[in-house]
Amino acid sequence: MDDKTREILDYFKHINSIPRCSKKEDSISTWLQSWAAKKQLPVKKDEAGNLVFTLSASKGYEQAPGIVFQGHMDMVCEKIPESQHDFTKDAIQLVYDGDWLRAQETTLGADNGIAIAIGLALAGDPSIDHPQIELLLTVDEESGLNGAKKLQSGFIEGKVLLNLDSETEGVFTVGCAGGRDTRISCDLSFSNLPDNFQPYQLKVHGLQGGHSGIDIVKQRANANKILARALYRLQSLADIRLLSFKGGTAHNAIPRDATTIFGCEPAAVKPVQKAVSEFEHAVKAEYEAVEKTLALSISPITSDNIDPPALASGDAAKVINMLLALPHGVAGMSANFKELVETSNNLATVEIKNKSLDILTSQRSSVMSRLDEIAASINATASLAAATAQTENEYPPWQPDMNSALLQRCKEIYQKLFDREPVVEIIHAGLECAIIGATYPGVDMISFGPTIQDPHSPSERLYIPSIRKVWDFLGALLASYRP
Repeated sequence: MDDKTREILDYFKHINSIPRCSKKEDSISTWLQSWAAKKQLPVKKDEAGNLVFTLSASKGYEQAPGIVFQGHMDMVCEKIPESQHDFTKDAIQLVYDGDWLRAQETTLGADNGIAIAIGLALAGDPSIDHPQIELLLTVDEESGLNGAKKLQSGFIEGKVLLNLDSETEGVFTVGCAGGRDTRISCDLSFSNLPDNFQPYQLKVHGLQGGHSGIDIVKQRANANKILARALYRLQSLADIRLLSFKGGTAHNAIPRDATTIFGCEPAAVKPVQKAVSEFEHAVKAEYEAVEKTLALSISPITSDNIDPPALASGDAAKVINMLLALPHGVAGMSANFKELVETSNNLATVEIKNKSLDILTSQRSSVMSRLDEIAASINATASLAAATAQTENEYPPWQPDMNSALLQRCKEIYQKLFDREPVVEIIHAGLECAIIGATYPGVDMISFGPTIQDPHSPSERLYIPSIRKVWDFLGALLASYRP
């Protein structure tokens, strides 16, 4: 490992020692401001908590256009069910695995902590020639680009924006999908579980999960959908009473685990167990190419560990039917860009709590009319179940500019440095460029970054050799702006 990569990873390790889940970025923000003060860098903070550090232009670059280097402070906080990690106070534990860096039982936070680490290394390296640079570090990106949405005109001055939130080295991203979340809720009726009914816990676990934009095309299983399918089978062969349902953790993560508690008569136990085993065999066959550790498990539990009221039979059927009817996965591929997912939905989180059902879905599309269409289908499904649907966290797509001067500059520099052409793509995930471009019209933007696999899941890992390549490219790009 070269010295610059080691320096960047040292910054990353320190960043990962500070809790920084979405909406809880105060600690990392305080440390970043203290770091900037020690480097005597001017700092601005807006009402949302977004930060800007300003690096004066190197000698000879005073007349060059200002550059905005942009990343976000927060991370998706996911862990395996067995983990005791506390994201409110525990440091992310780094694990070096050959050329890869991952975390112990949690998300790594390379999305987007590695961008911050590269930015700090840039700010602390006097050997890099550059125009004026503004390090723009936003908050609450993972919950819906919320920090970027609150940026005000004049907070940044640069006319060129480098977003370091892409996840394949050698790929330049020039456009992204728009998105919105739809939350469904409905009140439920409950009654006491019959005295002779035995409560059972049914779990779907061992799934890969992943980023609901990047990984949605990979046909990974959704734990909420599988559990709903299992319950649909069970209710057709026995009188089951649903007590609880909980699955998924975040709007932008494909659910890896889901759990339900239900009751049934003693005579129905063996048929139910057999049905679960048969369904597990069938669903494993469906996903054998992508979900190697998918599993369903059923086990009795004591009544001491549950809240006794069960859903009325009609409401239980309504919950199961609605989960089956709601879409998940790719709804359409782009007709204009090869292999680009145009429209999708993630059936993200499901929970029965406080005597009501709460479902969060996340829609994405690069075409606004198609985004409206899939959201309308979700609203219609909710309406048929006498549930309410409410829109949250909407953001527009970032439309590509294939004639961008920045894109042409980046392609030429990358080709010269590495003797190969970079890939130019539009992604199905959301990027803050979509919001920033609307707030600061005329800013030329591009997104790139080191290679990260399986973001938004505990399998997230960072390819270490790609860090140096990004650093070398970034240095050459900045140097190229000398008038």
